[in-house]
Amino acid sequence: MTDNTNSYDKIGKNAKISQIVRLSLTYLLLGLWALMVLFPFYWMILTSFKDYGSYNSEFVPKLYTFAPTFQNYINAFTTVSLGRYFINTLIFTVATTFIMMIVIVFAAFAFARLEFKGKNLVFTLFLSLMMIPNELVIITNFVTITDWGLRNSFLGLILPSVTSVFYIYLLKENFEQIPDDLYKAAKVDGTSDLKYLFRVMIPICQPTIVTIIILKVIECWNSYVWPRLITDDSSYFLVSNGIQEIRENGFGRENIPAMMAAVVAISVPLIILFLIFRKKIMAGVARGGTKG
Repeated sequence: MTDNTNSYDKIGKNAKISQIVRLSLTYLLLGLWALMVLFPFYWMILTSFKDYGSYNSEFVPKLYTFAPTFQNYINAFTTVSLGRYFINTLIFTVATTFIMMIVIVFAAFAFARLEFKGKNLVFTLFLSLMMIPNELVIITNFVTITDWGLRNSFLGLILPSVTSVFYIYLLKENFEQIPDDLYKAAKVDGTSDLKYLFRVMIPICQPTIVTIIILKVIECWNSYVWPRLITDDSSYFLVSNGIQEIRENGFGRENIPAMMAAVVAISVPLIILFLIFRKKIMAGVARGGTKG
């Protein structure tokens, strides 16, 4: 009996040791990976607070600074109209996201709940649009917007981004997870499709909707190719245009700390947005990947 007890104790100790070793290795690898991912952000922020002269005098780059300065941020905003570009980007982001949400919510509801002839065929053809390379879509959009005379306008910036096949598909899958019994009960009570959409479906699928909004905001805020292509008037430049303008006028290539300050100023809103809504984003993605 004593031998069996000792053997069980040894097995238990070995299991605990192996578990500790496994957890230690896991956290070590996760820590190294986190360091690799976060170091570029740390270096960007650190450089933005370094004095221009001290930065250029560093033969070996230092991982710290004892004399942080905000002058780089002042230089970044005074060299180009970065403040106006922030306002333009905010207008573009809010308008595009708002219009897109109207489009995809009604489209997803139609494909998920309404019955009409050829619905499956239409949705299949709709999904096939995802197979078209983005470069071809940009060329087509550029020709269309130019022919309509909408270059150098907010309308020209916004129109090509007011829908998304992927987001419609994602929201449709979430709508279809809502039991049909709720819809039938609502129809028995005389509830219209529009009222059912806003009072039942949208509140239930709120995590996914919030996720889509956040992802669209990030997409609009980081938009670069289309704004550069469709605008050459600085009155409609976005923050991405501002970064490029800082580089092209020679200031950014010469004053790296000020360039990093501009990048930090542009990145901070998105980082704060993600940190605030990270749980909603994870919940929405998890819900979108589960059906049944």
